[in-house]
Amino acid sequence: MGFAGDTSGGGKDSCIKNTPVRKMIHRAVKELRVPILCIALVVKEDGSLCGLYAGGLEEAWSRATDLSSEIHIVVKERSYQTVLGIAPQRYDELWTAGKVMYKLEQVVSPGGTLIIYGPHVKEVSKTWGHYIEAVGYHVRDYFLAQMERFQGIPRAVLAHLTHVKGTGIYSEGVESPDVNVVLATGIPKEVCERINLGYTDPSSLRLEDYRGREGEGILVVENAGEILYKASIQPNSGSLGITTSGGP
Repeated sequence: MGFAGDTSGGGKDSCIKNTPVRKMIHRAVKELRVPILCIALVVKEDGSLCGLYAGGLEEAWSRATDLSSEIHIVVKERSYQTVLGIAPQRYDELWTAGKVMYKLEQVVSPGGTLIIYGPHVKEVSKTWGHYIEAVGYHVRDYFLAQMERFQGIPRAVLAHLTHVKGTGIYSEGVESPDVNVVLATGIPKEVCERINLGYTDPSSLRLEDYRGREGEGILVVENAGEILYKASIQPNSGSLGITTSGGP
C-alpha cells in the first residue's frame, strides 16, 4: 500500500516523514464525514510481508513508515563520485527508469555522475514522451524562472523532469545541476542530447569495471529505483572516467 511504500517520505526523521504533501493528505482526510480505516503494509523487495498496521489513518501510516524507514532506506557512510544504478527489466521506459535517479541522488557527491544503466530501456515515455522531448530535463529553478514558457506542459511531467535532473541552480541563463545524469540505455544519443541528459553506449560499459570499488568512490546498485540510498557524510571521492555527451 502507498502509505508504507513511499520511502522517500518515510523515516523517523519528522522533517522527512511529515512532508507538506503528507500533511495535506491528512488535512484533506479530516474533511471526510465517514469512518476512516487504514491498513498499511510494509513489503520487502522479494514481495514478503514484514509488517501490517491497521487502525486510524495517521497512526497506522506513521507506524508503517517507521518500519519502512528501516527496510527501504540504505544509509551509506559516504557519498560517491560515480554511482551506477542498474534499472530492473520492468522499467521499460525512462518515465519509470528515472526512479534510479530519484532513489540514488542523495548518495552522489556534488559534481558526481549518476549512470542509469538499462539497455532494455528504449524510449523516453509512451504517454508523455512528446512533452519531454520538447522541453528536456532541467533543474527546478530553470522552470520556475520562466514558467510562462511551460504553461501547456502537465505539472506531473514538469515534476518528473526536475526529479530526474536533480538539484542544482539556474542563474542568469546558466543551468548548473549538482549531478551529471548519464543514460546507458537503448535510447539513442541524439535523443539523450535533445532531452538534456548525458549518453554513453551501454555496449561499451563493462559492469565488472565498476563493481567492488566503493573504496574508490564508485558504487553499483542492483535493482536500482526501489530502495532509497542516503549518505551520512559527503567526503571527496575518486571517479571512473567515462566518455559522455550531454544536451545543451
